[in-house]
Amino acid sequence: MLTYYIEAKEALKRLRTDQDGVVSFEYIIVAVCIVGAVGAVFGGGAGGQIGAALTTGITAITTAFATAIAG
Repeated sequence: MLTYYIEAKEALKRLRTDQDGVVSFEYIIVAVCIVGAVGAVFGGGAGGQIGAALTTGITAITTAFATAIAG
């Protein structure tokens, strides 16, 4: 598990310094927005299993990027 953490951390460091990484990061932001919009349209709000899954996923992504940027 530690090996995967270190590899992910190093990949995120490279992503921060790479100009191509900016495009990848923008795709992630757009994907989160699309998933949120689809969830809002079809899910009737943030209630239910779909809303909970989206919230968990977006929180995990946000936490991962915040951790990568901070550390």
